[in-house]
Amino acid sequence: MKTLKQLLFLLLPISLFAQEQKIILGAGYFWGVERYFENLHGIQEVTVGYAGGDYPNPTYQTLLNHRFDTNMINHAEVVQIIYDDANISTQELLQSFWELHDPTQGNHQGNDRGNNYRSAIYTTTLEQQKIAHETKEVYQMLLNKAGYGKITTEIKPLRHFYLAEAYHQDYLKKHPHGYCPNHATGVKFTRPSKSPTTPLTPLKEKEIIVISAPFCPFCKMFQKEVLANYHGSIPLRVAQKNQLQGFKNLPTIVGTPTLLYIQDGKVIQSHTGYIDAKNFYKTLGAFKLGEESEGYKVAFEQKTDGRFCKQYKAFQNTGDDIFIDKISGEPLFDTHDRFNSGSGWLSFTKAIDGATLQKEDNSFGMHRTEVIAKKSGAHLGHVFDDGPNGLPRFCINATILEFVPREEIKNLPPKSQ
Repeated sequence: MKTLKQLLFLLLPISLFAQEQKIILGAGYFWGVERYFENLHGIQEVTVGYAGGDYPNPTYQTLLNHRFDTNMINHAEVVQIIYDDANISTQELLQSFWELHDPTQGNHQGNDRGNNYRSAIYTTTLEQQKIAHETKEVYQMLLNKAGYGKITTEIKPLRHFYLAEAYHQDYLKKHPHGYCPNHATGVKFTRPSKSPTTPLTPLKEKEIIVISAPFCPFCKMFQKEVLANYHGSIPLRVAQKNQLQGFKNLPTIVGTPTLLYIQDGKVIQSHTGYIDAKNFYKTLGAFKLGEESEGYKVAFEQKTDGRFCKQYKAFQNTGDDIFIDKISGEPLFDTHDRFNSGSGWLSFTKAIDGATLQKEDNSFGMHRTEVIAKKSGAHLGHVFDDGPNGLPRFCINATILEFVPREEIKNLPPKSQ
């Protein structure tokens, strides 16, 4: 039996002549596996298909039909990878394969059950076969130390690769509102690291943690379209799942991005998959305010504050500062534009430039113009044409607002004159 040190030595690159190579790998549902390997440097082409079975011309439906069949060998969902081993060695590629999923699960991966989801390596050279077994032996030792069981990965020479149907190719590119499956154990091969993984521990308050992954396009899209513009008061942190320490009620992370809504270190709800800004802020509103709160019902059920409500009275004599959206943190109204209409609702002659949207509202048999927070999509109130000196009157619900000092707001437009 080789020692771990001896095996690590054997994994040193041994090929002196770089060339284009092909290998077929199965690590669960093939959409996410395809997307993962497409993002590795040195990969030339990734194609999804079927391999490893004992019958010809499989289709996606035949795989599903035979996924629990014990009287035949079903095909596995796999990816065919064309790579240049001058840029990524077979060893590096297979180390990424082992780390990508849980190779001890047998005929399933996460919630996907069936022999078509099995872990598999189908090689096209003797060198690949050798490296596959060597990396497996090393990874088994690492898994043993982490408390995992025996690797069940099938390692065989490739007999035939069948191309999957066209609609499966680049599926996650064609369907951008999904998520990247994540079944990794978190066990890593030993590599030099520029920065060790920093543990992430709970805050003693409400917070949101976004579980991300380096090669997840949905994570990048969520970062660009939602997180980059987030200014809410609830702390929001981005992490990888192996960073989390000390949290209670953690769900199984099956994909990225996954949003964890946490209170006092306990996960109270979660969401896996890309979520657009409108739905993110609606969920955030429920988390921060409570679905039964007056503020939430005003913001997302188009309710209206009572006249001279408690929050209105609290805001009645504020100084010269800024009202912000309680959910998104975006500035909405400036006290410079406030006036006392006597209506029992906060009244302004205008909103901060670019902060709100307006749309026609014909509910309850009336013809009004609704005012909506542009960032969060929250209902704010209505605008009428009976303000002072011929100006509009923005009639705004107080329970959806917070009041902050002007100096806390960055890039605030100048006061209107």
